[in-house]
Amino acid sequence: MELSNLRPAEGSKQSDNFRRGRGHGSGNGKTAGKGHKGQKARSGAPRAGFEGGQMPLYRRLPKRGFTNRNTKEIVAVNLSVLERFEDGATVDVNTLMEAGIVKNPRDGVKILGNGELTKKLNVKVDAFSASAKEKIEALGGTAEVM
Repeated sequence: MELSNLRPAEGSKQSDNFRRGRGHGSGNGKTAGKGHKGQKARSGAPRAGFEGGQMPLYRRLPKRGFTNRNTKEIVAVNLSVLERFEDGATVDVNTLMEAGIVKNPRDGVKILGNGELTKKLNVKVDAFSASAKEKIEALGGTAEVM
């Protein structure tokens, strides 16, 4: 990868050389795609969510509670799901994604102790519950926090 070889992803760039209002033959002439008259046809059209001076919906609705900006979205995986891996396998976030157990790891993956495990596994994820760690290590496997 070199600076001279960098290109935007396929389909990510849209051409900005589309000329509006250049006659009927262009397919976008006369009103230039803005329809006939009205507020949206003129310059300075209102912002998204503007309701013509009426109290907007986002201000009419009551506000409750708050959203914590620092919260983490952890994906939980039960111990019984790890049974599909073969004995002695190393299980991490990538292998969980390949197996289709986890689609989007978000802020981390945590192994919970629900179910039984019969195989020795080396598990490397972001977090473990105490019972999950106990069950994995009881079978001779390792529970490593990444």
